[in-house]
Amino acid sequence: MIEGILIGLTTALTFQNIFMVMIGCFFGTIIGMLPGLGPMTAIALMIPITYGFDPATGLILMAGVYYGAVFGGSTSSILLNAPGVPGTVATSFDGYPMAQQGKAGKALAIAAWSSFAGGTLSAIYLLFMAPSLSKVSLSFRSPDYFALMILGLTAIAAFSSKGQFLKAMIMVVLGLMLASVGQDSLSDITRFTFNNMNLTDGISFVLVVMATFAMSEALTIILRKNDPTSAARQVSLTELGSIKIDKGERRKMYKTIPRSSLIGFLIGVLPGAGATIASFLAYGMERNLVKDEEKDKFGKGSVNGLSAPETANNAACSGSFVPMLTLGIPGSGTTAVMLGALLGFGIQPGPRLYMTNPEIFWSVIMSMYIGMVVLLILNLPLIPYIARILAVPKNYLIPLILFFSITGIYVMSFNNFDIYLMIGIAIVATFLRLYDFPMPPLILAFVLGGLMEENLRRSLLLSNGSWSFLWDRPLTISILATTLLIVFWHIYKTTLNRNIK
Repeated sequence: MIEGILIGLTTALTFQNIFMVMIGCFFGTIIGMLPGLGPMTAIALMIPITYGFDPATGLILMAGVYYGAVFGGSTSSILLNAPGVPGTVATSFDGYPMAQQGKAGKALAIAAWSSFAGGTLSAIYLLFMAPSLSKVSLSFRSPDYFALMILGLTAIAAFSSKGQFLKAMIMVVLGLMLASVGQDSLSDITRFTFNNMNLTDGISFVLVVMATFAMSEALTIILRKNDPTSAARQVSLTELGSIKIDKGERRKMYKTIPRSSLIGFLIGVLPGAGATIASFLAYGMERNLVKDEEKDKFGKGSVNGLSAPETANNAACSGSFVPMLTLGIPGSGTTAVMLGALLGFGIQPGPRLYMTNPEIFWSVIMSMYIGMVVLLILNLPLIPYIARILAVPKNYLIPLILFFSITGIYVMSFNNFDIYLMIGIAIVATFLRLYDFPMPPLILAFVLGGLMEENLRRSLLLSNGSWSFLWDRPLTISILATTLLIVFWHIYKTTLNRNIK
């Protein structure tokens, strides 16, 4: 391994590769800030450029764009409640409320430091555990994935305020309904498309996120006739851009970052899971682990609630390279694009990659740490200026949000139907928000719905229609037991609080 690290450092520390890391991080951050555009689009555009370089340099450039986009995606989530990339949706749950309280600079600083720490820790995990983790990811079967999705949905408790659990569950059902639209992945039969060809491929995740968060936020501001920037304008620009984090906040981050980075990295290692699921699970787990007084702050500007998903989504980015490099299985949609680029170079990822092409394997790992340092240097000095976006009056802010939402969706598909569908979902989401229905459970259910159904049906096929797959494998039983423990713990806590009152 020492020899591999030295090969990686020699390759990654060349002037050309360091420059590629910087270019990738810069453009990735800018693209991540723009709602609707994600790292997948950016990397797809980069592929023709990378063919002019050797495979290691090309992959380093694409990796820089990847974690740069996730790093930058938090900016629009925090300032505009319009997640730049799917992996930063959970960041907006506490980042946006914090910005509304006149702490935009602090929120961006917490996100930047958490992203840096999550990315750095996961790069270290990747360094030591990549070869052995490929065996772990191979041990997961459909029943285990199904159990993991159930565990993810139990995090619904994290998104419901006191007395709001029923509303949260209604939103879960709505999210699962939206996820079932389109062509069935196993039988190719179309469902709930109303004979409309535009719905055959289902509803885009980015479309749902932009409709339920960005557009509905703008419409809610209009209907409620409140200006979220009014409080920000009362604060001086210097205070608005403050990036100081006090001792108490640092103490909270010190506890959140290690566990969230581990959750994020392990979820990233699982093929198909990705940064979005990792950030949701880390957010839910964090809320379950903090003290009761801290739980009440979630959704209102919690430091733990902001730090957890930002740490996890960056850790998952590094984790998703494990199945791609060691198994040739993409860990996310973005790494699937990168896998295609690697195959275009004539490189076959797999268990022997770190032996046949060690300069590629180890240089990518080494470049990740360099990239995290570059991102921190790029982002921290700019925070006071970026935070001033919040001081823009709603007369300009609302049209900007609507413009980026509509443009982002149109650029993805070049289909007018997607714009009409997004507007329709946004209108429904706006009325639901006015009656205090939470949006995060809908997004979580939408993300997990398709994966859960696919793995459930595959498990049933393998077990000839029997439900015995739920207890046939020790790993499945362990995950389901953890889920039951979380549920019973919540019931116990609720009962205990009622008895105290």
